This record gives sequence, C-alpha cells and structure tokens, in this order.
Amino acid sequence: MGVSVPLTAASGDPGAIAHEAENLGFESIWSVEHSCVPSSYTTHYPRSADGKVPAMYAQLAETWVMLAIAAAATKQIKLGTGVLLLAQHNVIETARAAATLDLYSGGRLILGVGAGWFREEAEVMGVRFEQRWKQLRESVEALRILWTQEEARYAGDIIKFPALRVGPKPVQKPCPPILLGAHDPKYALRRVARYADGWMPGGLSPDKAMEFIPQIKRMAREYGRDPGQLQFSVALATRGDEPTADTLKRYQSAGVSRIIVMATAAASGDGVEAIRAIAPLVERAAKV
Repeated sequence: MGVSVPLTAASGDPGAIAHEAENLGFESIWSVEHSCVPSSYTTHYPRSADGKVPAMYAQLAETWVMLAIAAAATKQIKLGTGVLLLAQHNVIETARAAATLDLYSGGRLILGVGAGWFREEAEVMGVRFEQRWKQLRESVEALRILWTQEEARYAGDIIKFPALRVGPKPVQKPCPPILLGAHDPKYALRRVARYADGWMPGGLSPDKAMEFIPQIKRMAREYGRDPGQLQFSVALATRGDEPTADTLKRYQSAGVSRIIVMATAAASGDGVEAIRAIAPLVERAAKV
C-alpha cells in the first residue's frame, strides 16, 4: 500500500514524513503536483461544490525536491510521482532529475505521469492543451531513449532533439516504471496498453478494475507488448471504513497490485500525524 502526500509549507519536513511512512509499513510515498493556479480561469473543477480549483494546489511543494529529501531520510520505501504533469516539463531536464533520484535512492523511483486537466495552468506552462496527450506520449518515448542510449536522439511532432549525450542513467534497468494517471476509459485504456508500464487512475472501483484491466492486457498484446509486465495501481480517498478488507480483496482479485491512499490532511497540517491517521490501512492490507 502506498500513500499520497500533498505537501505544502504547512506540512512539515518531507524527510520526517517519508521516514514515518516507511516505519509504518507503507510500500511507497507519492508526491502531488500542480505548477501554479492562474488567478483567472474558466476551467470547472468537478470535485468542489463551487467548481473552483482548491487554493492548496498553488502551494504544493516541488516534486523532485520533495522526493530527494524523502529519499535521503529513508532506505526502502519507493518514491512515486503521483502524478508528474509531464507535458509541462522539459523532457531532457526531467530525464536527468528522474535518473539522478533513481541513482541516489538505489532504484526506488516510480514515475507516475499525466497530461493534466487544467487548461489555464497548462497554457501558462507552455503547453498547447489540445496536444497535451501527444506531447505526453512523445515525452515518455523520449525519456526511455534518454535513459537507455549513450547517444540519444528523438524526432517527434512536438518533442525533438538531435543526437546528444546526457547522464546520469537510472539504476533500474532498462528504465524506471512509467505509470499513466488517466481516468477516461474511452482513451486511457489504449494509451496505457500502447506506451505505459501500468495504470494508476484515481477512484476506480473494483468492478471497473475488473472490467478494464483485461481490456488493457488484450490491447497490450495487440501492440506486441507483454501484458504480464504491466502494473495496476488505484489512488483512493479514505472515507469512514473505506477501503475495507473486502474492498481490498476485490481490487486484488481484479489485478490491482497497489492501492495508494491519500493523506489529504497533510496539506493543511502536520504531515506526520496525517500519515499516522491512516496507518491502520497498512495492517488491513497486509491481512488481505
């Protein structure tokens, strides 16, 4: 079981939070990213009553700094981006940052990536919103080339660079896993099957997981890929007793290998205490 921790200046030391997560038995800790929140926007946010983007999104800590501090304070817990808005980042700089973290953490990086839903944020960051999914796919392809080839080059429609040398290379071979955070099954399933190492949607039910995971595996075979190598994670908010042991068993039966619970209270208060509050879920998961 992993834990997603939205860190702000109010949360406390990322190292102490990650250390506590490791001590409590969490398998992985995940960053949360938004680059900025424009003061004026028309995008409707469906998870708030008024459709406004949470103010907290403008206060989130920078992903690579947060995970580097977490890596230095821990020994075993995996370090995940959940998710990195990859289209908003320079791919060469991302390749170097990710590989450096993987190197110095001893191969603990999991790269969760997404294209983003917030048009105004994406445009501020230089992304053509309608092309963000193509840019994300090309960025994923380019990352793998940068990580594995001594002389890397890529010529896509959006991402382009000539032959170049860049290091360091990641410890995980051939590459750290890249999981796609996408929700709309109309498009997400095929995207995962085509170019990702797995899927990490938010809020996917066990029934939907049972329906969609076989479809992804079938499509992966159509692309000539090994579906047995794909990882399936689901990010969940905790509500009352959920996820219960029965819910966790249903996810496991559907082929989900990791549940990522959200320590949302960490954004506005003590991150260590937020981790402790949901720690009983680790013991519950271990009994499944």
